Amino acid sequence: MGLFTATISAVRKGLARTREALAGGLHSLLQDQVLSDALIDDIEDYLIKADVGVKATVAIIEQLRESFAAGDIARGEDAIDFLKTSLKARFTTMNRALAVAPQSPTVILVAGINGSGKTTSVAKIAKSLRDEGRSVLLAAADTFRAGAVAQLEIWAQRLGVDLIKGEQGADPAAVAFDATKAAIARRSDVLLIDTAGRLHTQRNLMDQLTKIRDVVTRQIPDAPHEVLLVLDATSGQTAIAQAEEFKKAIDVTGIFLAKLDGTAKGGIVIAIQDTLDIPVKLIGVGETPEDVEPFDPDAFIDAMFTS
Repeated sequence: MGLFTATISAVRKGLARTREALAGGLHSLLQDQVLSDALIDDIEDYLIKADVGVKATVAIIEQLRESFAAGDIARGEDAIDFLKTSLKARFTTMNRALAVAPQSPTVILVAGINGSGKTTSVAKIAKSLRDEGRSVLLAAADTFRAGAVAQLEIWAQRLGVDLIKGEQGADPAAVAFDATKAAIARRSDVLLIDTAGRLHTQRNLMDQLTKIRDVVTRQIPDAPHEVLLVLDATSGQTAIAQAEEFKKAIDVTGIFLAKLDGTAKGGIVIAIQDTLDIPVKLIGVGETPEDVEPFDPDAFIDAMFTS
């Protein structure tokens, strides 16, 4: 879709706590040190603490031990380079760009649990789209939470985009229906649908999410063109279970990993890559609407290890 501009400085800033925990600790541990089995054990602990995940950590540490035993790696600094290369290699080639419909409007459905930063993430996407000159229509389909519609309405006013809303407690699918109809009539470039936050274990609400998707599809057969799941990076491995359930309900096509600036465990992106067949497409690296970046695996790993 040609959206967003990746800047290594922004990613580094957003990953400050991760870098402090991972890169800072590893550099202090390994700088000017001769590698040993004990040091490799410490590296393993650091990777687990950074939420890299058991699967990736075990595989990387096994490879590191083999290279050390073979004499290919002898210094602590070499181990850091090895880790960066190994982590980058775990990312398969995926299309990480936001989808664009062959004919407007492009419909982006956004879901997530309560407190994940979903509505703020919707605002960040809307601003980036608007800054590129695209017309954006927001749909406030979160009709359950008190103040949710008002929150999105404030964002719409600040960003200069139109909003379709319903009364609190109204059928969210009806709001999505009206918004889709309006997006077609107004020839909007993008329709962004904000849905109610819900726990992945709440089956009735997950079914409601499926209903919203189906209502959109009935009006635009190939929509929604993008189904983004907002995950809170600070929730760690819990985010994996959440993503698996949302994927079953609405065929998630991409992940917006929010609140990376608030966690020392940015390695969760590696665990997501290893566990889910869903690309991380966007990352939130701050609290303002400008603080959104496209996810670039190589740049992300470099930022994680830059002290």
